[in-house]
Parts: sequence; C-alpha cells; structure tokens
Amino acid sequence: MKFFKYFTKITLQSLFVIIFIFFSTLEAKNLDKYYDASYISNYFSGILLLNESKYEDSYKKFKKLDGLEKNYRIYSLKNLYALVNSGNLNQAFIFAKKLERLKQDSFESDLIIGIYHLKNFNTNFSKKYFLKAKNRKNRSILDKFIIDTLYIWSDLKTKNLEQVTLELNNLDNRFENLKKIQNVFLNCFYESNKTEFLFENLTSNQKIDFSRYNYFFANFLEMIEKKEKARMVIKSSLKKHPRNLLINHYKNNFENLGNNFEFNCKNESDVIAELLYIAANALSSQSIYSLSNFYLNLSKYLNENFYAYNTLLAENFYKIEDFSSAKKIYNKLNNYGEAFKWYSDKQISKILIKENKKEKSLNLLNKSYAKLLHKGLYETFDYAEFLKNNEEFESSIKYYTQIIKKISKQHPLYPEATDGRGVAYERIGDWEKAERDLLTSLEVKPDQAYVINYLAYSWIEKGVKINKSLEMLKKANKLRSNDPYIIDSLGWALFKLERYKESKDYLQLAVKLMPADPIVNDHFGDALWKIGNEIQARYYWNYVLKLDEAEKDLKKKIELKLIKGL
Repeated sequence: MKFFKYFTKITLQSLFVIIFIFFSTLEAKNLDKYYDASYISNYFSGILLLNESKYEDSYKKFKKLDGLEKNYRIYSLKNLYALVNSGNLNQAFIFAKKLERLKQDSFESDLIIGIYHLKNFNTNFSKKYFLKAKNRKNRSILDKFIIDTLYIWSDLKTKNLEQVTLELNNLDNRFENLKKIQNVFLNCFYESNKTEFLFENLTSNQKIDFSRYNYFFANFLEMIEKKEKARMVIKSSLKKHPRNLLINHYKNNFENLGNNFEFNCKNESDVIAELLYIAANALSSQSIYSLSNFYLNLSKYLNENFYAYNTLLAENFYKIEDFSSAKKIYNKLNNYGEAFKWYSDKQISKILIKENKKEKSLNLLNKSYAKLLHKGLYETFDYAEFLKNNEEFESSIKYYTQIIKKISKQHPLYPEATDGRGVAYERIGDWEKAERDLLTSLEVKPDQAYVINYLAYSWIEKGVKINKSLEMLKKANKLRSNDPYIIDSLGWALFKLERYKESKDYLQLAVKLMPADPIVNDHFGDALWKIGNEIQARYYWNYVLKLDEAEKDLKKKIELKLIKGL
C-alpha cells in the first residue's frame, strides 16, 4: 500500500509537470481552447495509447485535437507516428503537407512526403523532400544513413551506374553490409551484366548471413528467364538454411506454379521498401519497437504486395505482449501459401500457450500439421518439439523416431532429435532409453552445454556418476558462462559431494541470476542449512512456498524441512 501511494504521488507529480510543459509551449492567445478537459484527456490518452502501441486508437484521439499542430511540435510528431504506425499513410501525407504550410515541418514529415511521391512515381518531388530531410541537423546515425540512401535512389534517372556507385561508396562505412546489398540492387536496376555475379558473391558470404537474399537472387534469375538456375539457388540455399521462411515460400510456389511476393529491382519503391525493412529489423533487435514499426509501415506502403514484411510487425507486437494484434497479422499471413500457414500457426500456438489456452493451442497445431502437404524433416521436428514442450511426451517420441530413422548421424538434426527424444523418454520415466539418447546426442555433438546439463543433473538426482557429472558441468559452465541453470546444477553436484561451502557460492550466484526459480531457491536453502545458516535457509524455503511456479510435491518436501530441517 505504501508503495502504491508513493507510485501514485510520483505519477501525479509527473503528470503535473507534463501538463505544465504542455501549456507553457502553447501561444497565450490559444490557451483558452486547450484548457478544456476533453482536450487534455484526448492528448494524454493519445500519448499513452501510442506508448502502448495502440496506434489506431491513438490516432483517433489525436484526430480530435485538430489545430494543435499550429502551436505544439511534440503533438505533431506524435500524430505522425500514430498515423504511420496505424497504416494511415495517405492521412500522414496530408498532415505532413499541412505541417509544411504551417512551417512546422520536420525530418519525419519530409520523409513521409518524399516516400508518398516516390510511391506515386514523382521522383522529382521525392528527391526534393529527401534532400530537405537530408539537410536537417540532429539526426541519428541510422536516420542519416537512411535519408542519404533514399536521396541516392530518388536521383537514379539523371546519373549512370558508375556515378551512383561512387555516391554509395561514400556513405557511412559503419553500414558496410547495407551498402553491399544496395550495390547488388543498383546493378540490377541498371541491368548490369555483373548483377548475377554480385548476387552470388553476396549470398555466399561466409561471415555474414545474407541467406534472405537468395530469395531476391532467385526472383532475379526467374525474371531474366533462368528458371533452372533459380531452382538450383533455392535448393542450395535450403540445404544450408532449411528454416528460411521466404525461401521455403519461394520453393513451394515455384513447384506449384503459384505466385511469389512482388519485388522488382527496376522499381525504386520496391528496393527502398527492402532497405527500410532492414532498418526496422535492426531497430527491433534493439527493442526500439515504435520506431521499428514506423520504418516497417513505410516499407509496407512502398511495396504493399510483399506480405512477408508483416512477419516482423507481428513479431514486434508479440515482443511487447500485444498478442491480439500479433494474432490478427498471423491469421492474415495464413493466406499466403503453405510455408506461411505453418509458420503462422506455430506462432499463434505459442501465443495461445502464453494465454493459458493449452488445449486450443494443441488442437490448432495438430490440425495444421495434419493438413501439411509436404511434411519435411524440419516441419516434423518442429512439431515434435512443440509436443514435447507441452508435455505430450509419448506423441513427441513418435515423431522424433520418424526423423531419426530417416537421417544419418551426420545430419544437423540428428543430435537435436536424439536430445529431444531423450528428454521425452526421461519425462515418462524410461531412463534407460533416455540416457542412451542423451549420450548419443553428445557423442555426435559433444559441446552441447544444455544436453550436458540435462544428462549430468539427471545423474545427480539419481545419485549416480556424481564426480563425472561435476566434470561435465564444469565444461558446460565454460561453454555457457553465467547460465543460471548450469550454475545451479554445478552447485548441486558439489552439494551431493558434501562440498557445501563451494556449493553455497555457486547456488548463491544462481539465485541472483534467477531469483524467482523455486528449485534454485530450494537448493540454496539446503546449502545454507548445511553450513549452519539455518535461519537464512528457512527464509529461502519459506520464499519457495509463496511462489506460484513451485510444484505441489516440492512444497510438501519444503514443509517437512521447515519442521525437521535436513
């Protein structure tokens, strides 16, 4: 209660400061209108909804504040984000033009106007606004690179490939990989005879994963009527990257004479859409989801038929736990072929598990797998993993076994499938088969830290091979330093060997890394008891009893320890 009162006090103080700043930035002659309670409510509701990524609702609130843009720059910027991120790009263009007339324009409004004109093939206008945005100060490194890139692409018709390549090479070297991608697309745009070679060079890079661009490479080859080579590119790429969604989509459509997503390197809009997608992906990886969605929606606007861009949008919503928005997107992606349907159903099933709808999740993926026309090794493996992770152990064993029978020990899935089946066997109590599978997995691929941990911890719990387990866990700890599960296992092995002080140090670190884990706290309590810190031990045991995640059997054991000790 004290915390709530303190939090409320801080929140109200913050709100007062924000309101003060809000009104102090407005011109005095316009203050009366915006003192109205409904204006204040709509403004702050719009801000909160925007921060919660409820873009459409935010836009509706901001729409009621027409005229505020004349005096309040922050509102203008927030409204642009709400418009773009809700997909209202035409309205964003109209609002951006309004800001320009009011001399309230910004980098974002210039960018939106430029992209609107590019989409509508008015490259002279787009060039003008990209130049305007390019000349603005106080931009981030990424914004600067993006607008420099957009300016180059809006001015291709007045220059030759050599001139444009020189401009591209002069861009920020921190974005070397983006420059390589653009170089390929530029050569494609100018119909250079080097295009095919550059695609091959890009996609065969050993240091950076450019596997995505095999899709564009195959698309280019098909465009120049080299269908057989396109087929070879897809086949080779899937061998190295069997789970690549775009390439699997291309393969399915290629074989069934379906339609792939539209992309043409002769169209500036399509290329810029891809470059904006890369920027959005980079921002998403840094958890900057609102700005990621801003660039992503601009990307979708420029190439609205490249539906694969929606996978990142759904992922962004998933990461901020807006499961409803994520599911809506995944349901739409279901319509774009078998690869996307399987991918989307897996994602929706994962969301349903998080929503505590396990039965619904299982039913969905069971039906989805049954309907797959092509049940490949990786589809079957993903299905087996899903079943195992949701305690359908016997069913998962059936599918792991199917995979193991079809592949050799040299196949990359072999150690994963034997590990998965081993875990499933252990969970149904068939330790002999579980141990054999886990050992086989490690024989094929010895440096699997989590497999080592699972096997060693199982031995420790059974009271066998504890010294061997300890040595294995030391290796696992080197492979995965600061992993709380491995550190807990290492501490528990030392505990079983009666090396209690050493055990306590490891288990204390595990508790720091994973403070809400019931088993780790129970282990730490045991170690404390053994070194004479009985009061502290009882504190940690009592803490476990309060944890919802603690299983009933564990709680019963702890209740006995609280009465009798160890």
